[in-house]
Amino acid sequence: MKALFVQKSSIVRKIWGRADTCLFIFAGAAAEFALNKAVDWLYFTGRLPADPLGRLFSTVAYAHKIIFSEEDAALKAIDQITAIHKDVEKNRGSQIPDCAYRDVLFLLIGYSISSFELLDRKLSHPEKTEIFDVFHRVGVRMQLAGMPDNFKEWIVMREEHLQQNLISSEFTIDLYHQYKKHLGIIRYVILKQVQSQLVPSSVKTMLPIDKIAWSVPFIDLYKFLRTIKFEKPLKNALLPSKYKAEINKLDVVSGEGGLT
Repeated sequence: MKALFVQKSSIVRKIWGRADTCLFIFAGAAAEFALNKAVDWLYFTGRLPADPLGRLFSTVAYAHKIIFSEEDAALKAIDQITAIHKDVEKNRGSQIPDCAYRDVLFLLIGYSISSFELLDRKLSHPEKTEIFDVFHRVGVRMQLAGMPDNFKEWIVMREEHLQQNLISSEFTIDLYHQYKKHLGIIRYVILKQVQSQLVPSSVKTMLPIDKIAWSVPFIDLYKFLRTIKFEKPLKNALLPSKYKAEINKLDVVSGEGGLT
């Protein structure tokens, strides 16, 4: 039997094996993508503003693929990500800073934790360390410089990132305009409400999102429907039809997508 990149008993598989948790991670990522000082790299090809949901979802889908793959396949997927970005660097004639890659890994770690804790329960320190370890291995494979060695160091670097690498810019305004255009008003309002419950306070102040999370009772209702396994009709009603099939494929823990 071939080795897995992430063991089946791992909390990381539990987090990333539910489509709704992945969508919450996506929501948090969408917020920080819009503020990142290196977001101009994402605008360079023109694909991000043309299809922001598709581009951001592809990041989540790649992470999901890596987590649920055998070791060799996961490493190949990571190498493919590196190769794609090397091509972008060649076309632009300059190098993507390592901090931009680290920022993406950091937000995947951060929102894996906050999304699961919002929808399920508080995570223990060993579980948070396990989440860090998985994405740290991704960064090591990508040969990123300046990666933290452990979860404790990540907490410090994460705070530094929030203070130093984020800025509200014309890209922020444009991306939120694109989110609204591609999602429609109802889903856009829901996105901003989810973000208001997920993102750190320092991030919230920089975004065009609601500062008061009035949707808390609705999240509680969804969590209750989840416990009685009746959340699927509501979840499907809220999903953009263009991505519904792809998003449902992420649901592997509940059996809808089949365990890998």
